Amino acid sequence: MKYICLGYMDEKIFEEFSESERSNFVDQCFSYDEELKRTGRYVGGEALQPALNAATLRIKNGRVSVTDGPFAETKEQIGGIMILEADDLNHAIQLMSKHPSLALNKGGGCWEIRPAADLSAMIEESEKRRGEKEQDVP
Repeated sequence: MKYICLGYMDEKIFEEFSESERSNFVDQCFSYDEELKRTGRYVGGEALQPALNAATLRIKNGRVSVTDGPFAETKEQIGGIMILEADDLNHAIQLMSKHPSLALNKGGGCWEIRPAADLSAMIEESEKRRGEKEQDVP
Protein backbone atom coordinates (compact mmCIF):
# COMPACT_ATOMS: atom_id res chain seq x y z
CA MET A 1 0.00 0.00 0.00
CA LYS A 2 1.16 3.53 -0.73
CA TYR A 3 1.66 6.08 2.04
CA ILE A 4 2.07 9.80 1.51
CA CYS A 5 4.57 11.32 3.93
CA LEU A 6 4.41 15.08 4.38
CA GLY A 7 7.61 16.52 5.80
CA TYR A 8 7.28 19.66 7.91
CA MET A 9 10.05 21.80 9.28
CA ASP A 10 10.67 25.18 10.81
CA GLU A 11 12.44 26.95 7.96
CA LYS A 12 14.12 29.36 10.40
CA ILE A 13 15.91 26.48 12.12
CA PHE A 14 17.27 25.25 8.78
CA GLU A 15 18.42 28.79 7.92
CA GLU A 16 20.27 28.97 11.26
CA PHE A 17 22.29 25.81 10.53
CA SER A 18 25.98 26.36 9.93
CA GLU A 19 27.22 25.27 6.49
CA SER A 20 28.59 22.01 7.96
CA GLU A 21 25.34 21.33 9.84
CA ARG A 22 23.34 21.92 6.68
CA SER A 23 25.64 19.66 4.63
CA ASN A 24 25.49 16.93 7.27
CA PHE A 25 21.69 17.19 7.46
CA VAL A 26 21.26 16.99 3.68
CA ASP A 27 23.79 14.16 3.25
CA GLN A 28 22.17 12.00 5.94
CA CYS A 29 18.67 12.59 4.57
CA PHE A 30 19.68 11.75 0.99
CA SER A 31 21.57 8.69 2.20
CA TYR A 32 18.44 7.35 3.91
CA ASP A 33 16.33 8.20 0.85
CA GLU A 34 18.76 6.11 -1.25
CA GLU A 35 18.36 3.22 1.20
CA LEU A 36 14.58 3.41 0.79
CA LYS A 37 15.05 3.37 -3.00
CA ARG A 38 17.38 0.35 -2.85
CA THR A 39 14.83 -1.61 -0.82
CA GLY A 40 11.96 -0.70 -3.16
CA ARG A 41 10.09 1.31 -0.52
CA TYR A 42 10.58 4.75 -2.10
CA VAL A 43 7.93 5.37 -4.75
CA GLY A 44 8.55 9.08 -5.29
CA GLY A 45 8.85 12.45 -3.69
CA GLU A 46 9.66 16.10 -4.13
CA ALA A 47 11.14 18.85 -2.03
CA LEU A 48 9.29 22.15 -2.00
CA GLN A 49 10.64 25.66 -2.32
CA PRO A 50 10.34 27.85 0.81
CA ALA A 51 6.88 28.80 2.02
CA LEU A 52 7.41 32.41 0.94
CA ASN A 53 7.05 31.17 -2.66
CA ALA A 54 3.65 29.58 -1.98
CA ALA A 55 0.15 30.78 -2.78
CA THR A 56 -3.09 29.67 -1.12
CA LEU A 57 -6.37 29.66 -3.04
CA ARG A 58 -9.81 29.95 -1.45
CA ILE A 59 -13.28 30.89 -2.62
CA LYS A 60 -14.55 34.08 -0.99
CA ASN A 61 -17.85 35.67 -2.04
CA GLY A 62 -17.97 33.38 -5.07
CA ARG A 63 -14.54 34.44 -6.35
CA VAL A 64 -11.12 32.90 -6.12
CA SER A 65 -9.01 34.63 -3.49
CA VAL A 66 -5.21 34.26 -3.63
CA THR A 67 -3.10 34.75 -0.51
CA ASP A 68 0.70 34.82 -0.56
CA GLY A 69 2.31 32.00 1.37
CA PRO A 70 0.83 28.89 2.90
CA PHE A 71 -1.34 30.97 5.27
CA ALA A 72 -0.81 28.60 8.18
CA GLU A 73 -0.75 29.58 11.84
CA THR A 74 2.37 27.57 12.58
CA LYS A 75 6.14 27.84 12.47
CA GLU A 76 6.41 24.52 10.67
CA GLN A 77 5.78 24.55 6.94
CA ILE A 78 5.57 21.63 4.56
CA GLY A 79 9.00 21.13 3.05
CA GLY A 80 8.38 18.13 0.85
CA ILE A 81 6.51 14.93 0.21
CA MET A 82 7.59 11.33 -0.05
CA ILE A 83 5.56 8.40 -1.32
CA LEU A 84 6.39 5.08 0.29
CA GLU A 85 5.35 1.53 -0.41
CA ALA A 86 4.76 -0.11 2.97
CA ASP A 87 2.92 -3.17 4.29
CA ASP A 88 0.70 -1.11 6.60
CA LEU A 89 0.70 2.13 8.60
CA ASN A 90 2.93 0.67 11.32
CA HIS A 91 5.49 -0.32 8.70
CA ALA A 92 5.38 3.20 7.17
CA ILE A 93 5.88 4.64 10.67
CA GLN A 94 8.87 2.35 11.23
CA LEU A 95 10.43 3.42 7.93
CA MET A 96 9.96 7.14 8.50
CA SER A 97 10.99 7.02 12.17
CA LYS A 98 14.50 6.21 10.91
CA HIS A 99 14.64 9.25 8.63
CA PRO A 100 17.54 11.44 9.81
CA SER A 101 15.51 14.62 9.41
CA LEU A 102 13.74 13.83 12.68
CA ALA A 103 16.94 13.75 14.72
CA LEU A 104 18.82 16.48 12.88
CA ASN A 105 16.07 19.06 12.81
CA LYS A 106 16.61 20.21 16.41
CA GLY A 107 12.96 19.65 17.23
CA GLY A 108 11.78 21.85 14.38
CA GLY A 109 10.05 19.32 12.20
CA CYS A 110 7.92 16.24 11.80
CA TRP A 111 6.49 13.79 9.27
CA GLU A 112 2.75 13.30 8.74
CA ILE A 113 1.98 9.89 7.24
CA ARG A 114 -1.31 9.12 5.50
CA PRO A 115 -2.44 6.13 3.48
CA ALA A 116 -2.96 7.05 -0.16
CA ALA A 117 -6.58 6.89 -1.25
CA ASP A 118 -7.48 4.52 -4.09
CA LEU A 119 -9.74 6.62 -6.29
CA SER A 120 -9.93 4.18 -9.20
CA ALA A 121 -13.57 3.15 -8.53
CA MET A 122 -14.61 6.78 -8.00
CA ILE A 123 -12.86 7.83 -11.23
CA GLU A 124 -14.51 5.01 -13.14
CA GLU A 125 -17.96 6.01 -11.85
CA SER A 126 -17.32 9.66 -12.72
CA GLU A 127 -16.18 8.76 -16.24
CA LYS A 128 -19.33 6.72 -16.69
CA ARG A 129 -21.56 9.60 -15.50
CA ARG A 130 -19.74 12.13 -17.68
CA GLY A 131 -20.00 9.79 -20.67
CA GLU A 132 -23.75 9.47 -20.12
CA LYS A 133 -24.10 13.27 -19.97
CA GLU A 134 -22.20 13.63 -23.27
CA GLN A 135 -24.61 11.16 -24.92
CA ASP A 136 -27.59 13.22 -23.68
CA VAL A 137 -26.32 16.38 -25.41
CA PRO A 138 -28.03 16.78 -28.85
